[in-house]
Amino acid sequence: MERIIECVPNFSEGRDREKIKSITDAIEKSGGVKILDVDPGEATNRTVVTFVGSPESVTEAAFNGVRKAAEVIDMRHHHGAHPRSGATDVLPLIPVSGISLEECAVLARRLAERIWNELGIPCYCYEAAAFKPERKNLAVCRAGEYEALPEKMADPDKSPDFGPGRFTDMAAVAGASNVGARDFLIAVNFNLNTTSVRRANAVAFDVREKGRPKREGNPVTGKPVKDENGKTVMIPGTLKGCKAIGWYIDEYGIAQVSMNITDINATPLHKAFDEVCRAAAARGMRVTGTEIVGLVPKKTLIDAGKYFLEKQQRSTGISEEEIIRMAVKSMGLDDLRPFNPKEKVIEYLMEDEKSAAVRERLIRMTCKDFAYETASESPAPGGGSVSAYMGALGTALGTMVANLSAHKRGWDDRWKEFSDFAEQGQAILKELLGLADEDTAAFNAISQAYSLPKSSPEEAAEREKAIEKATQYAAEVPLKTMRAASKAFPLLKEMATKGNPNSVSDAGVGALAARSAVLGANLNVCINAAGLTDRGTADRLTQEAAILARAAVREEAEILGIVNDKINSL
Repeated sequence: MERIIECVPNFSEGRDREKIKSITDAIEKSGGVKILDVDPGEATNRTVVTFVGSPESVTEAAFNGVRKAAEVIDMRHHHGAHPRSGATDVLPLIPVSGISLEECAVLARRLAERIWNELGIPCYCYEAAAFKPERKNLAVCRAGEYEALPEKMADPDKSPDFGPGRFTDMAAVAGASNVGARDFLIAVNFNLNTTSVRRANAVAFDVREKGRPKREGNPVTGKPVKDENGKTVMIPGTLKGCKAIGWYIDEYGIAQVSMNITDINATPLHKAFDEVCRAAAARGMRVTGTEIVGLVPKKTLIDAGKYFLEKQQRSTGISEEEIIRMAVKSMGLDDLRPFNPKEKVIEYLMEDEKSAAVRERLIRMTCKDFAYETASESPAPGGGSVSAYMGALGTALGTMVANLSAHKRGWDDRWKEFSDFAEQGQAILKELLGLADEDTAAFNAISQAYSLPKSSPEEAAEREKAIEKATQYAAEVPLKTMRAASKAFPLLKEMATKGNPNSVSDAGVGALAARSAVLGANLNVCINAAGLTDRGTADRLTQEAAILARAAVREEAEILGIVNDKINSL
């Protein structure tokens, strides 16, 4: 899984568009990130920037944004409606995919230390990156705002986590930054079949973590109950990590429960949806749909789609697109307007920025285009890519049998068994499709190595080194294809043995394709290994390939024996 994080820095400038652009330019020019949103505020004199990318790219871009902000913003002259303590006021790192909150916390601490060491800007670490428990709360770090920094920085108990014990010239200009790590926040509105804000609020209070005030006598008009410290006693709601209120939207003519899910691990979107539905129904209302505000990680919709499929006892081993479609329809994400995942899912937005060469990769072609591209005078795609694709087709057949079996009449009690098989198949299928592209990329790398200059002994040596490296890679990729295609045999055997008997021939064809994939990739291992100067590496690669090839022949024969026996018994 690709490692992606989001960064949402808040800069203390919301009025001067040139200054704002200089900061976003510094972020963008770092490379490897995509800016998703720039939201300046006049009254707050503050701009919120949202960008995403790999952890390495995002932390580098964040550092460059902080540096530029310190150059163009002078906190001695800053005024605005929003609390702030620095030119870069808050700098949270947020896990999106392939990385944990704890890992983001480590990155945030390192970033804060670098900002202090290289720029001289003092930093507090907050939320998951906090060094002190009380500093998990941003308000504690920012208490007193910029104006309190001279006193705070001289106080050992209130001084920054990274910084001096005094108010420096740099702190006077750039203030102090608050660098942290937090979970992804999902902003979502649940549409109700009512115009009553009071009833929408009642649902919101039922489900939000804070809940509602406990009252004496009448639960609506009674006097709030106070504790021994004079604070209002609250009756907690049912959803952890959720804030919610009810409101009326003139544009739609409906009331909504507006919610921020601040802990998507404790309360995933689909759980919040179901709970709001339950609370609304208990008060005589119905949730007609859901409106996601902003962006979401792909995992949010995948988890939701699988959740609703499992509630229906349907296989979750289907394509990513189908799973997301289930999430969209189940939660009514298209209730108010069409919902396009390509515009709402962070990973898809990042994908759109890839080069034209990547966008036109093999696995995005139609079957017809792939066949004609293979038949052209271009040497790639060749046998390696075709072998990977044959393996993908063989795996797809096994996955199809699993899905058909999960949905077979009379086999309802076995749906989970076959769903698990289908999920295994989807993972192998995805790996092999990726290898179809990687094999062509490996061939192209060899071509590039051969085109390097060789006019001097130094250039010739570098060229030979590059050719050897590219040739080894070109032998390793089809070996990976052999390993991946070999994973299909256990699935195909199970489907031939236990799957829907009406589809047993499909399992057989899958075995034929998987074996062809392994044997075809073996030829590519051998031809590329033959070109290696390092014979030890060449022997290691070809020996493993030979073992996998022999095993594939045995596996195919065993599966075909099962298939033919079943066909003959029909």
